[in-house]
Amino acid sequence: MGRVAYGSAGLLALALLTACSAAGVEGKPDGVAMAGAGARAASVTFSPADKAADVPTDQPVVVSAQGGTLRSVRVEGDKSGSLDGVLSGDRTRWRSTVTARPGVTYTVTAVSVDAAGKQSQAKSTFKTVKSDKTFDIKTITPNKDYTGLTVGVGMPIMIEFDQPVADRVSVERNLTVRSSKPVEGAWHWFDDTHVDFRPRKYWPAHTKVRVDAKLAGVRGGPGMYGKRDVRINFKIGREQITKGSTNTHVLTVRRNGKKIRTMPMSAGQGGQWKYYTTSGIHLAMSREPVTIMTSPGIGPGSPGYYRLTVYNTVRISNSGEYVHSAPWSVGSQGHANVSHGCVNISPANAAWFIKNTLIGDPIIITGSPRKLEPLNGWGHWQESWKQWLKWSSIKSGPTVNLP
Repeated sequence: MGRVAYGSAGLLALALLTACSAAGVEGKPDGVAMAGAGARAASVTFSPADKAADVPTDQPVVVSAQGGTLRSVRVEGDKSGSLDGVLSGDRTRWRSTVTARPGVTYTVTAVSVDAAGKQSQAKSTFKTVKSDKTFDIKTITPNKDYTGLTVGVGMPIMIEFDQPVADRVSVERNLTVRSSKPVEGAWHWFDDTHVDFRPRKYWPAHTKVRVDAKLAGVRGGPGMYGKRDVRINFKIGREQITKGSTNTHVLTVRRNGKKIRTMPMSAGQGGQWKYYTTSGIHLAMSREPVTIMTSPGIGPGSPGYYRLTVYNTVRISNSGEYVHSAPWSVGSQGHANVSHGCVNISPANAAWFIKNTLIGDPIIITGSPRKLEPLNGWGHWQESWKQWLKWSSIKSGPTVNLP
């Protein structure tokens, strides 16, 4: 049975059963209906209690029947839709499986059947706590426009909120990752507005992934509730991992474990810290046919200033590092490090590399004394699994099966 992986370390949740609902069934409209002469009506109880107010949105609705079974349960909101739920195997208990919306009055209608087969209808109402403000997902990555919907095996799932989230546990519980191949993974809070998911190991090649952020009505902090639900689907492509060394000056590309290309390279020349290429597990963050590069921290007219138009670039960090075409350093590629921090390769190799790289492909550089920081671009894999879990609210677990 598949289980849910949540936040920065993930948590398990039961898979939802088919919601039980029904059209109106005749019966006495107010309270428990009479079951007929000589018969005893089934007793139905409700939680929250009838006419309860300021009910938390995450409090489940529970309907129980004594002396009979439940035929159907409906929970309808005056300002929103219905709440789905599941019925127990013996049909004596119904429980909602979704979060209610804030500031909504809900009417619960239960149809029960007693031992003699007589139907009864009972109703109850309750009102959820009001919302002072809402929060929403500002960006979610991968996405169609920025990364495309087929990404590399190192690709994290990255969510940015438009408001700081105080109740991380509540939010993380409602982030579900489903995959066509089982993956252990976890969410990780970088700060109050950013939570990211990565597997413990790279995604298996050709895995289909779905993210369900069921945040509508979810408490994000005092008086703040989620505005809407968000779903994304994407696919992991073939496994491609590129490794390079600042000592041997060679980039090697392996696809599905097989070496497919070797490229001479030239890395950062060092001397100043900013001119070292960072060592670590980088991810391809963007593919840019043309990039304008300027010298870091140096303005026009100052010694060492440059402004270059560079072609066929693959970004690997936020500190200005790219794998890119460098016709001016071809003579040094494979022999010496002469760049200002980027990984230089020949024009032909750069044209091949940008064409054959997916966003999220791992690009691993070794040999440099300067280490890639976890927050320098997508340095998610720089943290050990133990470090990653440290910033999770719910810890790790397997993803839910995706048919």
